[in-house]
Amino acid sequence: MQTKLISLAAAIVALSATGVHAQQVVRIGYVGPLSGQSAHLGTDTSNGTRLAIEDLNAKGFQIGGKPVKFVLQAEDDAAEPKQATAAAQKLADLKVNGVIGHQTSGTTIPASRIYYNAGIPQISASATSPVYTHQKFNTTFRVVANDNKLGASLGQYAVQKLNAKKIAVIDDRTAYGQGVADEFAKGARKAGAGVQIVSREFTNDKATDFNAILTSIRAKNPDLVFFGGMDSVGGPLLRQMKALGIKAKLMGGDGICTEAMPRLAGATAGDDSIVCAEAGGVTPAQQKKMEEFAGRYQKRYGQPLQIYAPYSYDAVMVMATAMATAKSADPKVYLPQLSKVSYQGITGTIAFDQFGDIKDGALTLFTFRGGKKTLIEVVK
Repeated sequence: MQTKLISLAAAIVALSATGVHAQQVVRIGYVGPLSGQSAHLGTDTSNGTRLAIEDLNAKGFQIGGKPVKFVLQAEDDAAEPKQATAAAQKLADLKVNGVIGHQTSGTTIPASRIYYNAGIPQISASATSPVYTHQKFNTTFRVVANDNKLGASLGQYAVQKLNAKKIAVIDDRTAYGQGVADEFAKGARKAGAGVQIVSREFTNDKATDFNAILTSIRAKNPDLVFFGGMDSVGGPLLRQMKALGIKAKLMGGDGICTEAMPRLAGATAGDDSIVCAEAGGVTPAQQKKMEEFAGRYQKRYGQPLQIYAPYSYDAVMVMATAMATAKSADPKVYLPQLSKVSYQGITGTIAFDQFGDIKDGALTLFTFRGGKKTLIEVVK
């Protein structure tokens, strides 16, 4: 027995001498709504994150000349701020190497302080409130344009392209919904003389009955109704608009710019009745990459992507690129490289400004025709 033990010990020493060591594990956290009304969006982003990690592992990604294994630690925040901070604290306690998320601005902002205090880099693929990256936290980044640009561009488009003069604005009182609605109203007023915000109304992100709000709006006879919020509320809102005889188009940001919107709005989602914008954009030069990714996503998950999967995929790749450049997955070592990165991804070139916002972020305007999301144009 003693001879066998000596032989085993010698074998271990020999393996060590030849450089055979346990593979380093790099743990990437993801947090978003995997349950609740926005679960389809959170799952989409989580799937994009997972696909990136699978690709990195498949190609034997190395950091500092050594192969590593990426592992996804996915957490559900149900789009609730309290649950989001609990999930963020769990990831901080686990000492993950980086975080992709959260999904909404209302969850991303409170969670960001926890990651900052822990020194963990965070890249959101979807949160658009300017507050997120303007807290003087060096750990906050995003790969989509913020609400200042999205709201202002939508306001300009509403006035100059849709000829809207009388506009009603509704938001769901979340950080995202209120923020994008406020920026839209500012942009619309600046876009042309004689533009009126004839009604400014509020709901919440779980509302189902909009009769009182819409009855008030109907009396103002608007050309266009802008909604700041998510598709789970925007779809029923459009149904009730049409039931009350409001003929105005519905406009909104990326929260209502989803493949699920026609289903949520039902038969009222007629051709060109909705105009929306994604906080991101793919130019014609990038279109082939996006189509290839959409095909891979469909094959992997058996369903079409919603919005954010390509952005979360790119966010993981940007994080991995910074680690490779720094030759370390240690957050305090690779974090400085994130602010310097320039990565050519599926969604375009990703580089960050001094706040952690994407430089030269694009927006994509869409409508729906025949129940399908249809491109209008990409703007920068």
